[in-house]
Amino acid sequence: MKNFEIGIIGGTGGIGRWFADFFKREGYAVHVSGRKIGMDMPAMAEKCDVVIVSVPIGVTCEIIEQVGPHMRRGTLLMDFTSLKVEPVKFMLEHSVSEVIGTHPLFGPDIDTLAGQNVVLCPARTERWIHWLRDVLKRNGAHVVETTPERHDRLMTIVQGLNHLNTIAMGMVLGKMGADLSELKDFATPVFNIKIGILKKIFDNNPRLYAEIITSNPDINELVDIYEKTLSELKELIDKRDAGGLTEMIRKNALKLEIRKT
Repeated sequence: MKNFEIGIIGGTGGIGRWFADFFKREGYAVHVSGRKIGMDMPAMAEKCDVVIVSVPIGVTCEIIEQVGPHMRRGTLLMDFTSLKVEPVKFMLEHSVSEVIGTHPLFGPDIDTLAGQNVVLCPARTERWIHWLRDVLKRNGAHVVETTPERHDRLMTIVQGLNHLNTIAMGMVLGKMGADLSELKDFATPVFNIKIGILKKIFDNNPRLYAEIITSNPDINELVDIYEKTLSELKELIDKRDAGGLTEMIRKNALKLEIRKT
């Protein structure tokens, strides 16, 4: 058994539960709390040297306000939310502990950390950053360190644009009255992959994806660009201008450094 204990708020479901199992396999004593079960937060902060907040974005800062004042000097407070600026700010303001914003870029359906991206935003840390890097890298994770601001800016694209696009596709299919059981017989492999992602968002936890999009501080700029791009595409389609659309695709391929191999 390792010589300190880990507490996870929100450790009864999703990525919190995944990491609870992971740290147990690593030999740590792990305590969890959920909505109705587990250790209360003040007791967790008093007992554990590492406390991880792994709750929905909408309540993350509220939970940090409650647990942060109970953290002791020399301990570590972390969060697993998809945005980092506000959670890190609240952890710094409401605790005297070390603080590392953390974003595992995968879901709870994977079997191993090997090959998975994990972003760290070290904010106030000396001792604990070395432990966290080591335990992640030793298990094969690709660890990236950056600022909360840069993380959230990039997440506008990686998560905001990605999920917005999927949600828009699902809403269009719904408004068209599309029958997925009928489409199944005509689907390409790529379409089937997109439908699988769409079902994950619409059927699994739509609130999670809604909060990822609406809570991102840079999302309005992205939506404006998205709307303008759709308008430009519509104009070319209305004109049946395949040449113009081809040229638009080629220009953006160059910007994205997409090349034929």
